[in-house]
Amino acid sequence: MGAVESTEGEREPLLAPSQPEAREQPGSSREQPGSSREQPGSSREQPGSSRVFGRRWVVLALFSTLGFLQGMVWNTWGPIQNSAKHAFGFTSKDVAVLVIWGPVGYIPWLLFVWLMDKKGLRTSLLLAALLMVLGSTLRSVPIPDLQLRRWLIHGGQLLNGLAGPTLMSAGPLLSTTWFAPDERATATAVASLFGYLGAACSFLIGPLAVPAPNDTQVVNTVTHWDPGQIRTHIQNVLYTELGVITVFFAFALLYFPSRPPRPPSVAAASQRLGYRSSICRLLSNVRFLMMALAYSVPTGVVAGWSGVLDMVLTPASVSQVDAGWIGFWSIVGGCVFGVAMARFADSVRGILKVILVLMLAGASLAATWFTLTCLTRLTHLLSTKATLYTSCILVGIFVNSSIPIFFELFMETVYPVPEGITCGVVTFLSNLFTGLLLFFLTFLSTELSWLNWCVAGSCLFSLLLVILFRESYDRLYLDVFVSV
Repeated sequence: MGAVESTEGEREPLLAPSQPEAREQPGSSREQPGSSREQPGSSREQPGSSRVFGRRWVVLALFSTLGFLQGMVWNTWGPIQNSAKHAFGFTSKDVAVLVIWGPVGYIPWLLFVWLMDKKGLRTSLLLAALLMVLGSTLRSVPIPDLQLRRWLIHGGQLLNGLAGPTLMSAGPLLSTTWFAPDERATATAVASLFGYLGAACSFLIGPLAVPAPNDTQVVNTVTHWDPGQIRTHIQNVLYTELGVITVFFAFALLYFPSRPPRPPSVAAASQRLGYRSSICRLLSNVRFLMMALAYSVPTGVVAGWSGVLDMVLTPASVSQVDAGWIGFWSIVGGCVFGVAMARFADSVRGILKVILVLMLAGASLAATWFTLTCLTRLTHLLSTKATLYTSCILVGIFVNSSIPIFFELFMETVYPVPEGITCGVVTFLSNLFTGLLLFFLTFLSTELSWLNWCVAGSCLFSLLLVILFRESYDRLYLDVFVSV
């Protein structure tokens, strides 16, 4: 495929003549090879024919819930950064580092992508869930030594970050493996956005469950809250998250198959490139690299920005609770709008680029509005809670809702590269940009207007790349034309 669409000859060998996984259990009504008779009113199924199973929704729900919990654990500290400073002695740099552990977990992404490609969804998901259990346990150990406690919290956040490459990359693989072509974008949206929804719930749960110091701008002043009381509330949140993660790890251990007995589509049944060939194909595909940057720059920057949203909004006299609500609704709106747009993309195929252009144009306008509103002393724009709420929420809605649309366009562009490998590359790049942003934040944490300009600039950069991109739909070609 390279930098151009795949050829007719390249598509044809991808169709597997039969599927070993499609063997029926005794008593099945599936016809044997060579059978030519049909009963009146019955539909004849050829060997290896596609079929969807009701259990696909259970698999999607379990995967999405674990992604939800991983996102919640990752975003534990940003929404309660003032309380964490007061209770554990964290500094602004410490809070930024706690958020950085999520992107750092993507450093061994090649290992997790290889495991996903060779061992399948079940093994990869169980390893990710186990890492989450270990990480949540480590940061919940109630020791009195605050210095050691801070190190344990950092270690727990790192282990949780190591679960990210699987949970944030495997959504398109799950949707292709289990869902029909007219459900794939919707399933991708649910699987890939639930992690962001977990981060959104942290904006809500953290500030509501953990009391904030009276002064949200300077936490070293005397307040009416005792650090021990705040620490107890934080500990209760950590215990609760550990318990829920352990329960769903047990569920995944009991039931989470890698694939259904039969593939749901022609594309799911077709042959794919090997691991090494896939990496070489992706790195030599100019169109893919262009879209990888268009995806990873804005999503990475916005992820890092939202992780420290309380720090961004504190200079605007926004309280910890209000900052939590803004972060919550920006991500929830993005998730809801993203699923709705994915469902629309399933119904009207072949317009993924148009959808992305509209989303990124909206994100660019909203991010610029928010940035200029925060600089009200220079721009003299009206800066109220309503304007900050609206502009910030719109940024989250447009950027987060573009994620599943990007994923589906990636799959169409680079097919027959496996979905897990493709998404592993782009999510690694996204987290790389998140890590770079937060790394600079550890040195430039006193004045944060530059961070808002990064958000606006990243959206404009992505919009330009998408406009220049030439789309193709190779996977859709198989499902629509070859299957017919």
